[in-house]
Amino acid sequence: MALRVLQTVAAVAVLCRFPVTLTRAGDKTEGTPGQSYVAAVYEHRIILNPEPHVPLSRTAALKHMMSNLDVYEEQAARAAEQGAQIIVFPEDGLQGFNFSRLSISGYLETIPDPQSEDWNPCTQTDRHTHTEVLQRLSCMARRHSLYLVVNMPDLQPCPLTSHPTCPPDGRWQFNTDVVFRSDGSLAARYHKHNLYFENAFDAPPRLEVVTFDTPFAGRFGVFTCFDILFHDPTIRLLEQGIRQMVYPTAWMNQLPLLSAVQFQRAFSLGANTTLLAANIRADSLGMTGSGIFTPGTAIYHHARAGQPEEGRLLVLRIPVLDTAWLGTEKRAKGQAGGEGDTGGETESQHCQEDSVSPSPPFPFTSSMMYDPFSFLLLSGSEGQLTVCDGPFCCHLQYRRSPQGDNAELYALGAFSGTHTVNGRYNVQVCALVRCLGSEVSSCGQEVEEAESRVDFLLEGKFGTRHVYPSLLGSGMVLEQPDQVKTTADGRVTMEHSGMTVGLVTACLYGRVYDQD
Repeated sequence: MALRVLQTVAAVAVLCRFPVTLTRAGDKTEGTPGQSYVAAVYEHRIILNPEPHVPLSRTAALKHMMSNLDVYEEQAARAAEQGAQIIVFPEDGLQGFNFSRLSISGYLETIPDPQSEDWNPCTQTDRHTHTEVLQRLSCMARRHSLYLVVNMPDLQPCPLTSHPTCPPDGRWQFNTDVVFRSDGSLAARYHKHNLYFENAFDAPPRLEVVTFDTPFAGRFGVFTCFDILFHDPTIRLLEQGIRQMVYPTAWMNQLPLLSAVQFQRAFSLGANTTLLAANIRADSLGMTGSGIFTPGTAIYHHARAGQPEEGRLLVLRIPVLDTAWLGTEKRAKGQAGGEGDTGGETESQHCQEDSVSPSPPFPFTSSMMYDPFSFLLLSGSEGQLTVCDGPFCCHLQYRRSPQGDNAELYALGAFSGTHTVNGRYNVQVCALVRCLGSEVSSCGQEVEEAESRVDFLLEGKFGTRHVYPSLLGSGMVLEQPDQVKTTADGRVTMEHSGMTVGLVTACLYGRVYDQD
């Protein structure tokens, strides 16, 4: 897929009525002078250890990590040349995957807590031993004057006799994000809270809600990969008012609801936040999909089958969303305080109330994302549907324009319950999907291509305020909904017309965190 930029006129809290412009790769997306910054993310084609279950010496492990760091160095230099002030690299990007607790030992370094120690590994090399990777990353940040966000494995000794969660070998091993300031000093350290089948690592003994401050955009929050689906620490960061997130990930794509860029975009829209998301590129593991997302603009990359397996650097100027920092900047310049007018339209100006009549009683059950969704097929070129899973109901108004002689099958699905495969969490989902084939049993299977353009209004009444809207077109193209509206009683409506490509999935993905 070609590099894509999504841009809208304004970002407002209710995400209501977004005019959409798709621009070519290389077109500039400028923010407000003095209230914007340049961010970069790098999707890394990782150099893997072919035998991750075999322990390596420290020398051999360092040699392996240095080969990936060589790539990081090149991309940091490229980002800096394009004016980037912060760059995010992916989860597991230095060592790879599928290690055992023992076999990863040669890759571990002990990362000091920046909250308790002020340390610059590049200029204070003698303070801590066996920190070659930290030193190189620190010097990389310093050399290119970049805030650098990197994921790496961390070792922390623990008291066997006095701490109940201390492993038998007397140490914790953490999946860790490290943030370096542009002078090379450590700014933040975050231990991943929600592990995803990571036998080499421990969950931290206590929840960490980690932020760091920058001179160019204010405060950022930090979380990793699977964390994005859970309350802790992600929602706690949002509850603290953090609206800018760095997000290293090693995400395996799963259509039709949880491909990487699809959910990254959905999170940015639903949480009204900036997300700087860097993924791994590993075709054998189905890993690709990175982007820079704000509520009003985005640049993203998803590699398609058959494309060269290579890394991809994304750089974009985006607006600052830290209102406290913006207020400080205004006062420092003698400007009026307060957040001011966003320039967006209010919820009441364009959001409409439409009644949706019940649909004929021909529902069927089919598995989607390993969950038993209740489905109804779309019939004809336009109509209205309501499908329910117990008391949770989804409503759809649609008009579709098939291209050529295609007879693509579409269905409206609803699911409310606990997802239990490859993780356990409670969801409420309304989804309009293109079925893979002509049989109803194919509804909910993975699809990437579609020809039918569909104008629609999709609505559900959710038992949570955390609902993430996504709109995925043929060829992994993200489209920006014309309108997403929420009401105080939990009703969420997404509306869109004039798709540029065929519709693959339109989804309202609700997370009911208190039912996990």
